[in-house]
Amino acid sequence: MAHYQRVGEVPHKRHTQFRRPDGGLYSEELMGEEGFSSDSSLLYHRGIPSAMVDARVWDLPDLTTTPNHPLKPRHLRLHELFPGEKPGEGVDAVRGRRLVLGNSDVRISYVVAREASPLYRNAIGDECVYVESGSATVETMFGVLEARQGDYVVLPRATVHRWVPTGGDPLRLYAIEANSHITPPKRYLSRYGQFLEHAPYCERDLTAPSEPLLVEGTDVEVWTKHRGNGPSGVVGSVVVHPEHPFDVVGWDGCLYPYTFNVEDYEPITGRVHQPPPVHQVFEGGNFVVCNFVPRKVDYHPLAVPVPYYHSNVDSDEVMFYCGGDYEARKGSGIGQGSISLHPGGHSHGPQPGAVEKALGKEDFDELAVMVDTFKPLELGEGGVAVDDGAYAWSWSGRGPQG
Repeated sequence: MAHYQRVGEVPHKRHTQFRRPDGGLYSEELMGEEGFSSDSSLLYHRGIPSAMVDARVWDLPDLTTTPNHPLKPRHLRLHELFPGEKPGEGVDAVRGRRLVLGNSDVRISYVVAREASPLYRNAIGDECVYVESGSATVETMFGVLEARQGDYVVLPRATVHRWVPTGGDPLRLYAIEANSHITPPKRYLSRYGQFLEHAPYCERDLTAPSEPLLVEGTDVEVWTKHRGNGPSGVVGSVVVHPEHPFDVVGWDGCLYPYTFNVEDYEPITGRVHQPPPVHQVFEGGNFVVCNFVPRKVDYHPLAVPVPYYHSNVDSDEVMFYCGGDYEARKGSGIGQGSISLHPGGHSHGPQPGAVEKALGKEDFDELAVMVDTFKPLELGEGGVAVDDGAYAWSWSGRGPQG
């Protein structure tokens, strides 16, 4: 994303001597994508970023997946993953994640947290974490981000960070972990990377760290996900650094974490129903992220505001319902905190009666985050645990006999 930022102290010229007050040199680190041929930032450390004094295995939570076989649409009730009077008690936003859906390109997890996480680095791909509710301070090697309800928190691969819940409410996070980078859609950008006039959001809507975060510490653990040869392709290590990784006195470039709030997304509407690509907000390798926000709807005098029935020929569709009342799913049991999975090969659309009920509507008060993947998704242990078992039969009104 060619939106240049400069924070803290940096030298006048890159790759030149930059000295500390005591006369020693700061350590310059290039953090870049695609082998020096894409976006990057230069960070200036007080210590040596490569230094480590220990490493041990991090036994990750259960990342096994179960095929969606036989093929069925599914309704997953995510709020049931963390029950009790104080959901999230004793849980942090990193190690408490429960895998809901996944394939070889992306993993979707859910967590309810009340505790601060350890320092964490995802060395596999970028993360896009949606804040369903609650608030948090996200401390990163680039500086601090304040995350609130409705924020997407986009964290580039290998960014050291931690989540610190704030306020008294639990922090509910919907985590999209890619094996690739996550960026604004290319069609929203000029050939030089600037947001175009037709884009539903722009640079002004993005919030990046504004000042360095400097923390002292020795023998500091960073919980790290990285590539491996296990069944999920994901393994974990706890790497111990002699000095705290939050030692960056300044940085500049076009690669950094940021937040974008869904309230700043300007919906695209038309006289008749618009297809899902108009709701796209991000793209990754073999998947896209869309959001459906409160909006005026179709204004043709004979318009049908809810979606037409459609077959996912090339993708699985995952819809996370996180606000309002989704018109097309009325009568299905879906509500706040639900996921619907409509797999490729299944023709899906409004629930029975939803089309007639929607006629004449002028606006929809709904909020949902959609992920479409171009490889089939399998169910994680979290998804299996909260599958309602009945959604597939909601269009017909009856299921298997006997």
